[in-house]
Amino acid sequence: QVQLVESGGGLVQPGGSLRLSCQASGVTLDHYAISWWRQAPGKEREGVSCISALYGSTYLTDPVKGRFTVSRDNAKNTVYLQMNNLKPEDTAVYYCAARRESSDYCPLVSSGAMSEYRSWGQGTQVTVSS
Repeated sequence: QVQLVESGGGLVQPGGSLRLSCQASGVTLDHYAISWWRQAPGKEREGVSCISALYGSTYLTDPVKGRFTVSRDNAKNTVYLQMNNLKPEDTAVYYCAARRESSDYCPLVSSGAMSEYRSWGQGTQVTVSS
């Protein structure tokens, strides 16, 4: 089973940037769809982005489009979430998740999408505040 470790969270002022990393061990990430999720206090976990296994296609949800990008470094077995122009509403614990996949399928926003990922990291806190 794939093990995931997130890092890169922290405290940043509005308008600042952070880069989160999701490093996998035990498997090679190019056989997995990797998604990012976040959960703010008192709110449900929501999808943020996904990078597919087959073609490395990337998907972003509306709240982060134009500000976040997702990428993958297969040599380092790591997926990155670059977050720019951060807003206070981006404050949350960010999680990465993995789904064994041979296609370009990358569940993120559909009902039940979260349940399609079997492996999750422990999360990293992102706080956007002045």
